[in-house]
Amino acid sequence: MALKIGDKAPDFTLINQDGEPVSLSSFKGKNVVLLFFPGANTSVCTKEMCTFRDELKVFESLNAQLLGISVDMHFSLKMFQEKNNYNFPLLSDFNKNVIKMYDVVLDVFVPGKFDYKEVAKRAAFVVDGNGILKYVEVLPNPGDEPNYDAIKKILS
Repeated sequence: MALKIGDKAPDFTLINQDGEPVSLSSFKGKNVVLLFFPGANTSVCTKEMCTFRDELKVFESLNAQLLGISVDMHFSLKMFQEKNNYNFPLLSDFNKNVIKMYDVVLDVFVPGKFDYKEVAKRAAFVVDGNGILKYVEVLPNPGDEPNYDAIKKILS
């Protein structure tokens, strides 16, 4: 069932790019922007994460923590982070539990060419300091980017 604004955000614990556990609930009292993306080192995902990297100060001024989430292994996410100097955590949902909890499973990524199965849809969720969803954007086309301005607006 799709999550909607006003729902309680499902809590989770995932491994970050350094192999350390990160829980959504550990950010109580702070806004969190969950950024689901299909795959590290792909063109649109790189552009999206770089856009958030470049605007990190804006998000910090809005009391927001950015968390990137994909089904890539944490080793791949570490290389992705280092290559692009990302200054926020990238979390590995390698077992695909969180993409299912948030109903953002893309059945096939790059169909007919690679047919990667069950990756994250590109999606953005804003969770307030009480764990309530304030913004939900799930993109049907993995080539589209989230509405950066709408995310900032909901946080301000």
